[in-house]
Amino acid sequence: MTNLGTFAAAAYQTWLSLNATQRIASIVESSDDAIVSKDLNGVIVTWNKGAERIFGYAAEEVVGKPITILIPPDRQEEEPAILERIRRGEPVEHYETVRMRKHGSLIDISLTVSPIKNAGGKIIGASKIARDITERKRSEAQITVLAREAEHRAKNVLATVQATVNLSNSDTPEGLKDTITGRIQALANVHKLFVESRWTGAELHKLIKEELAAYCRDEEGRARIDGPDIVMRPDIAQTVAVALHELATNAAKYGALSAAEGHVQVEWSCASDGRLVLRWTEAGGPPVKPPTRQGFGTRVMDSIIRGQLKGEIRFDWHTEGLVCEIVVPM
Repeated sequence: MTNLGTFAAAAYQTWLSLNATQRIASIVESSDDAIVSKDLNGVIVTWNKGAERIFGYAAEEVVGKPITILIPPDRQEEEPAILERIRRGEPVEHYETVRMRKHGSLIDISLTVSPIKNAGGKIIGASKIARDITERKRSEAQITVLAREAEHRAKNVLATVQATVNLSNSDTPEGLKDTITGRIQALANVHKLFVESRWTGAELHKLIKEELAAYCRDEEGRARIDGPDIVMRPDIAQTVAVALHELATNAAKYGALSAAEGHVQVEWSCASDGRLVLRWTEAGGPPVKPPTRQGFGTRVMDSIIRGQLKGEIRFDWHTEGLVCEIVVPM
């Protein structure tokens, strides 16, 4: 009975061992990761279905061949270094690198390489798990681009706000506050349009309607807006928004929008050189006289259009109303 019991116990252990081996083999074959084994010369010994999916080779195409067929020419020095660590019994964990598919395309992967030992504890090869991290790398690259864009846009906004504050003036603190608040609100309005477009830019038509809404909310026919569909880059849109705010504020205080019968016409087009040409025309307001000196509003517009955008701006003070033409790059 003792011999029979010993035999039964040994048979049971063998069965468990075989089942464990089968379970491990099943896990390896069903894994989405590439699981490959190689000897200490870097020759491929086993190749699972995940490796076939990731690298494009069937097992019979690569078993017996050097693992270096997966390594791009400019990264061939990586394999000797990995094998040297394996010979010393050191694993390689989560090593991010690039490998090459069957037809030459490159793939971002994360490698984990571990020593394989025989029954006597001697290192005879290595097992390698390669995980496709292409999507993760793409997401990281997009996040980096977005972060740089956000930094660039934030700097542009701060520069515009700084210029707005520096070029603001009034005889009273309350007047200065109103001036700065109005200009910053113009920036806030254009940023709302940026959000709507997911930061691709701002539609010029919407931007003009937004700026004139405060002066024409309850009256019809006071503003005519006409031009093709144009989406301006964020940096262009911010500057144009401040310029439109200055024109609208001036018109409401002293120009066409200060009189019940006054009206404003805003037209735009694309010049042959690709630049935006925007024309602001006032009529029906108080008679206009050319100013004897440049006001703060015109100084602000001149500074941001010429200084920030390297554009052009011209004021024509006709008796019937101001005509302002702005030309900026697109």
